[in-house]
Amino acid sequence: MEIIIRPDAGAAVELVSRLLAMRIGNKPACVLGLATGRTMEQLYEQLSQQAISWQRCHTFNLDEYIGLTPDDPQSYRHYMQQHLFSRTDIDLHNTHVPDGNADDLKQAAIEYEQAIQAAGGIDVQLLGIGEAGHIGFNEPLSAIMSRTRDKCLTPTTRRQNAAMFGGDVERVPGRALTMGVGTILDAGEIILLATGRSKASIIAQAVEGPITSMVSASALQLHPNCKVIVDDDAASALQGREYYDFVFHNEPEWAEFRD
Repeated sequence: MEIIIRPDAGAAVELVSRLLAMRIGNKPACVLGLATGRTMEQLYEQLSQQAISWQRCHTFNLDEYIGLTPDDPQSYRHYMQQHLFSRTDIDLHNTHVPDGNADDLKQAAIEYEQAIQAAGGIDVQLLGIGEAGHIGFNEPLSAIMSRTRDKCLTPTTRRQNAAMFGGDVERVPGRALTMGVGTILDAGEIILLATGRSKASIIAQAVEGPITSMVSASALQLHPNCKVIVDDDAASALQGREYYDFVFHNEPEWAEFRD
């Protein structure tokens, strides 16, 4: 795991945008795992302006609320269309979001896993992190080897996402269909982006604390090619900051990204 600390949110977002654009440029048929959230809105705005073609890319989103149709303004399918897909030349047939409105959720979860495998597996998985430490909607006590499935959302997660529902937590669906922790760990590369002081404590737990099912993001410590990119505020509780900064300023792979 590599921890990269940038001076502010804008610089963190820019670095992730450049990394993803590079991955797509190097492999035009790249398979991307995508995330949602307010920080991702900034990322997708920048990424859509990069001089790259998405025509051959395949995308798989982490999760979707159960009970929302794809055209619902609060659905993640609608979110992705608004913030990324409509701004690029991607073929919508190559974009995938879990079917939270399926009659048979277990079968929908199985088919989602099969679709990922049929695409050759995820090359790069983009992640955010919830205040409860979840990646995707893998709430506390999610098994490290879990696969795509339906999950009940915690009150913390619903409160965190209430802003997308006019601030009314009661309107936030109580369940979601999500990639499992094991599904996420199967990706060839993982990039987690987090900004803001509200994420400082959980970032420290996830990257420096013990691996525990209570913080599903801590399982990322097991991945051989995981980058955690944060701003100064989100890094404020990290104990190993001096070392992380040394690595970034001395490793050859980061030379072209240094200021």
